[in-house]
Amino acid sequence: MRLCELTLNNFKNIAETRLELSGKVNCFLGNNGMGKSNLLDAVYFLSFCKSFSGVNDRLLIRRGEDWAMVKGRYVRKGVDEELTLGLAPGRRKSLKRGGKEYQRLSAHIGAFPLVMVAPQDIDLIRDSGEERRRWMDMVISQSDAQYLDALIRYNKGLEQRNRLLRDGCVDPAMYGAVEMMMDMNADYIYRARARWVDSLTGLFSRYYRAIAGEEGELPSLRYVSHLQRGGGVALTVLLDEARRHDEIVKHTSVGVHRDDIEMELDGMPMRRTGSQGQCKTYTIALRLAQYDFLREATGMRPLLLLDDIFDKLDTSRVERIMGLVTSDSFGQIFVTDTNRTHLDEIMARTGGDYRLWRVEEGGFTAL
Repeated sequence: MRLCELTLNNFKNIAETRLELSGKVNCFLGNNGMGKSNLLDAVYFLSFCKSFSGVNDRLLIRRGEDWAMVKGRYVRKGVDEELTLGLAPGRRKSLKRGGKEYQRLSAHIGAFPLVMVAPQDIDLIRDSGEERRRWMDMVISQSDAQYLDALIRYNKGLEQRNRLLRDGCVDPAMYGAVEMMMDMNADYIYRARARWVDSLTGLFSRYYRAIAGEEGELPSLRYVSHLQRGGGVALTVLLDEARRHDEIVKHTSVGVHRDDIEMELDGMPMRRTGSQGQCKTYTIALRLAQYDFLREATGMRPLLLLDDIFDKLDTSRVERIMGLVTSDSFGQIFVTDTNRTHLDEIMARTGGDYRLWRVEEGGFTAL
């Protein structure tokens, strides 16, 4: 899959632009705050119907304007495709594929797979389990529509149970009905996550070693869930046991919404002991492993977006990353940087199939 042309109107600080893109490497050079990351966010938006940064949709509309539009022309599995996503305050966002509007945006997830590597990825290590659950859900949902459906249903049940707790409900029958729905969907979510972490671990370890070099560091991932207790106890049992406690704290304390991934290096938790370089290497390896997983699961090469990834890495690790992402294993790539030296080296490795733009105040000039 590749993105052939991108058109933006009033998206963040970009007033208007239309870019014809290389099928291999597209480089965006400029100082911080000029709009490089905003362009990548627009590409991300077309795949996920939301911003990578997680900001509210109304903040994606350029200041002083009352609408925004992102349009992409793709070749997907040999077929021309067009996506148009429109935003306006007070109105439901509109995504059209080939001119036909989606009724449910969730039906679009996974159709145009994408992996983004960005400085914010440090949150996967440093932040709470919520960030890692969001990552699991985002990746698995791109390859498993049933998983996304189970997740939506589970979260609906969780919301209903939390409402019962807040309202002081004491009717066991009402809790039982909601907990049964949560249990049915939790089992699928738990098994899908366990399989995914297991399949990702080998890919991730190989990428970490490839980037870090011969330093003997041993990275590891471990999935942690309440449903692992006793070899896989039913969620209904756990919820029943926790109900008295939950009635006091007014929220649901057990379930797959509390799952996590323990990230370690040489047996030590990354969040406490990892250096900046190690954490950066760790998260890039996670994202490249994610790419391999999606390529295998979807039968397509996802778009790979690399946003300012070379900061805080030594020269040898930068060199190894360049060698990996410009190999035949990866498809179309978008790269941003403030340092032209990095971009020139990446372009030199591609054999001429590249394009380069300078970015200034939301404007794009081909170089």
